[in-house]
Amino acid sequence: MGTNYHNPVLLKESIDGLNIIEDGVYVDVTFGGGGHSHEILKRLGPDGKLFAFDQDEDALKNNIEDVRFTLINENFRYIKQFLKFYGIRKVDGILADFGVSSHQFDKAERGFSTRFDADLDMRMSKKNNISAYDVVNSFKYDDLRKVLFQYGDLRNANAIANKIIASREEAPIKTSAQLKEVLKQFLPKHKEHKILAQIYQAIRIEVNQEIQVIKELLVQVPELLNPKGRLSVISYHSLEDRLVKRFIRSGLFEGEPEKDFYGNVNVPLKKVGGLTVPSKEEIALNSRARSAKLRIAECN
Repeated sequence: MGTNYHNPVLLKESIDGLNIIEDGVYVDVTFGGGGHSHEILKRLGPDGKLFAFDQDEDALKNNIEDVRFTLINENFRYIKQFLKFYGIRKVDGILADFGVSSHQFDKAERGFSTRFDADLDMRMSKKNNISAYDVVNSFKYDDLRKVLFQYGDLRNANAIANKIIASREEAPIKTSAQLKEVLKQFLPKHKEHKILAQIYQAIRIEVNQEIQVIKELLVQVPELLNPKGRLSVISYHSLEDRLVKRFIRSGLFEGEPEKDFYGNVNVPLKKVGGLTVPSKEEIALNSRARSAKLRIAECN
């Protein structure tokens, strides 16, 4: 495993949360550099199994040579379909770390980072037919404003969307440097990095349908987990964390679960422990851990 690919966040806490049984079947839906998968394999016995998903072709370089391990180069929204292909209908634990890997941020040509001038891409999989270029150059005003506001927490999303649309009418915005130049009036020196990061985050979430994909994963979890099976989820954005928290509490993303005649609700998961965040020591070693939040649930 290339240690510079991704420094796994909340490693011990997230794997402890799975409450691993030696002959169990587990899924790491966000393989990346394999840090979490390696730790799961350490705790599995010879009859245990671990399946991992990663849609990024680059992650295949980190494949683990272990007869207990299978790496699937697909989006985890298809978890049930691909596990069924391998003859797996129920599992004992599912781990998800929704962070973008350090490798993706540090590889300039992927277009994820504000530090490099690169083509506007931001696709986690080359199979994705929408890129950052398409969002910036093709989205209508209302759609672009909504993306910037909802996914980037940008209060001036209206003005930023207007500026992008006015600029692209003169010439397409092809690179990160061009986008930065277009938006320079919104980037005061003392806040430039923070605001650019919010803009990039918003576009990236839209390009990869990250919120929709998380929803699609979560609704499959209760069907896949054995009784007492565990879900261990690390989120980095308030939208992600709210989805996870709400689904664990109610089995829904909006509204409230129905009550029976006696006022009881039947929800598929129950939370295990409270919210876990990285220690000051971990954040000092890995600044990208600072916004991480871990939630654990068990299947009823």
